[in-house]
Amino acid sequence: MATNLALDDELLNLALQVGGFKSKKDTVNAALKAFIEKHKQREIIELFGTLPCDDDYDYKTGRQ
Repeated sequence: MATNLALDDELLNLALQVGGFKSKKDTVNAALKAFIEKHKQREIIELFGTLPCDDDYDYKTGRQ
């Protein structure tokens, strides 16, 4: 999908250099993926302590 965006050239070039990407498109796609992953991780973290735990589960048996 072709999209025209007004991006900060300095920021984009820095991200391209730091990330070692070959193109601006690769840089933007990687940034979008990182943004999505970060927000999904926040959603998972918010679930900690809200789900019921299984008192009978023995995590040590899985290590044998």
